[in-house]
Amino acid sequence: MNWEVIIKYLPRLLEGAALTIELVAFAVIAGLILALPMGIARASKHWYVRALPYGYIFFFRGTPLLVQLFLVYYGLAQFDIVRHGPLWPYLRDPYWCTVITMTMHTAAYIAEILRGAIQAVPPGEIEAARALGMSRAQAMLYIILPRAARIGLPAYSNEVILMLKASALASTVTLLELTGMSRTIIARTYLPVEIFFAAGVFYLVIAYVMVRAFKLLERMLRVDACQGR
Repeated sequence: MNWEVIIKYLPRLLEGAALTIELVAFAVIAGLILALPMGIARASKHWYVRALPYGYIFFFRGTPLLVQLFLVYYGLAQFDIVRHGPLWPYLRDPYWCTVITMTMHTAAYIAEILRGAIQAVPPGEIEAARALGMSRAQAMLYIILPRAARIGLPAYSNEVILMLKASALASTVTLLELTGMSRTIIARTYLPVEIFFAAGVFYLVIAYVMVRAFKLLERMLRVDACQGR
């Protein structure tokens, strides 16, 4: 193991790790915002309300993230209306293509997490809210969603970790996140074991910090206690 090479390129790997964290943060936060109305719609009793989000979720859960990334990065450029549209400066940038793809991908999974969490809220709590005179919207805002957030938090934390690992695919569209930076360094040094070992350590550290942060949040929100029936 050539430790000198690892130490030499440590600042470059840190740059890649920072971009990885940035991509994941953008994706999971924007994905949560996008998934919120879809998750509520998926929990609806009316089929025509569930239909559109179901189609969206079916597509993004049923196709690989890499295929989706290629469709956005390479596919959209095939349409003249896109190349001459106002969003073209963003859609030709691999950074924004990656953020958009990761956001749409994780939103599908988060929406299903939210749907399951909403349906797991005890009916008695919803009936109590309605008995107090709350409307459906008020019950959703003040009772159902806060409880569903606690129920779905462990699954959401797992999705964040999965997106951290999936962010390595950004290197396929020339982004120099942690994996992309590692591949660039390897092309110069011809030492794949050392560089990928260092990159793996970075991923482990980032994942560990995320897991501990979510555990702390769960403890603050008393997630274990609220799971009891």
